[in-house]
Amino acid sequence: MDSLELNGKWNELKGKVKQAYADLTEDDLTYAEGKDDELYGKLQQKTGKTREGIIEWLKSLDK
Repeated sequence: MDSLELNGKWNELKGKVKQAYADLTEDDLTYAEGKDDELYGKLQQKTGKTREGIIEWLKSLDK
């Protein structure tokens, strides 16, 4: 999921991510343009998934 995809869909995906991982905070899920790596890193720490795993998971939530 590239920056533009993530930026455009993040508000929609955020609710689904929170449902799956209730311990993620609003701060954890704040998306700032150009900070994709930081967001992926936070999600990796909380979920234990790899970066590629996070990207695939987010893509699956978008369906």
